[in-house]
Amino acid sequence: MAKQKGIKPVVVNRRARHDYFVEEAYECGIALQGTEVKSLRQGKGNLKESYATVRDNEVLVLGMHISPYEQGSIFNPDPLRPKKLLLHKSEIRKLKAQVQQKGYTLIPLQIYLKDGLMKLELGVCQGKRLHDKRDDMAERDAKRDMERALRSGGRGADD
Repeated sequence: MAKQKGIKPVVVNRRARHDYFVEEAYECGIALQGTEVKSLRQGKGNLKESYATVRDNEVLVLGMHISPYEQGSIFNPDPLRPKKLLLHKSEIRKLKAQVQQKGYTLIPLQIYLKDGLMKLELGVCQGKRLHDKRDDMAERDAKRDMERALRSGGRGADD
């Protein structure tokens, strides 16, 4: 079987960009077991409540749920087990320093297939406050109204 080329999103954390400002993003590999990869290829993963932490010079993702593979055996791994992220030592040191700053956290943004390998996009994020979320919603509404006006060709309620 030939390796697939390109990037195919598998699981996306939509809440992350709504709840956090993403300062920087890292691409990293994930240490998964066989049936977890098969389950993720079917899109059966969830990043909603997940976050990453640095422990003993390793980056672990906690709270990431990967549903058990239906055709798997009794040896399917625990769906909520901590998953190790594969990063260079220098990147881990940099992440550890950034997380120790006040208000920063590591949030998984998405899992995708890149040339047949499972990758995770890890964001260094800072939490949004309520007024920031309101500003984003107002900006999105204004953009939607402008798109609607452009599509209608300038026809207004007056016509």
